[in-house]
Amino acid sequence: MLGIFDSGLGGLTITKEIFVTLPEYQVIYFGDTAHVPYGNRSQEEIYKLTQNAIDFLFSHGAELIIVACNTASSKALRKIQQEYLPVKYPDKRVLGVIRPVVEKAITLTKNNKIGVVGTRGTIESGAFERELKTLNPEIKVVQRACPLLVPLIEESWAKRPETIMILKKYLRPIKDEQVDTLILGCTHYPMLYKNFVQVMGQKCQVLDSGKIVAESLKDYLKRHPEIEVKLKKGDKHQFFVSDITDNFRQSACKFLNKKIILKYK
Repeated sequence: MLGIFDSGLGGLTITKEIFVTLPEYQVIYFGDTAHVPYGNRSQEEIYKLTQNAIDFLFSHGAELIIVACNTASSKALRKIQQEYLPVKYPDKRVLGVIRPVVEKAITLTKNNKIGVVGTRGTIESGAFERELKTLNPEIKVVQRACPLLVPLIEESWAKRPETIMILKKYLRPIKDEQVDTLILGCTHYPMLYKNFVQVMGQKCQVLDSGKIVAESLKDYLKRHPEIEVKLKKGDKHQFFVSDITDNFRQSACKFLNKKIILKYK
């Protein structure tokens, strides 16, 4: 199976696009709703939570896992890939969501000014800036932590005027720098995609990370048939959370536009 892990609802933005781009594969999703948000946690705690999630998904049949949480991708993924997998799961793979989005941003920017918004943990890690400057040292990166957005989205406040007001305040400094490409460095943020587009205006491209990651995964599977052949086919998807709430259930069903059964991890 194809495993997808996030701290909460955000990974569903990736899941939704994978259902469109790679509909033949069976997905097992885990949202760590008991510990969301990850953005304000220490690197040690984020690594521990990510490790636990990976153990859970592999134990339930996943062969390849997408860490659909930018905070976990920026603060835990490299150590997981370089130290944990070779020892415990040498035949399995764990991929992140940062690199595909960075590569896309580099190809799209015209003025070499790229904005990045994310959780405090993601922004403080500097992961996006490092990846962007590795590909193009001339890139100017304008970053902004937006710590209030994930809790508001998790509480189904995405369309509230208060949330839009907060979003505008977060984006003002980035817009003032005249970036022409904006990376949504948190998988929750595409749930506010139209609002980001509206606030940033026509001169800025707001990247849809879900579509980018799904297309990147499709390409990865073509290049790695030895992994692809292990993935289970079918539509018997499974959704697990570490804490079941009515809010998560309702938001998940509404966002995916289908009825899903949540299971407790």
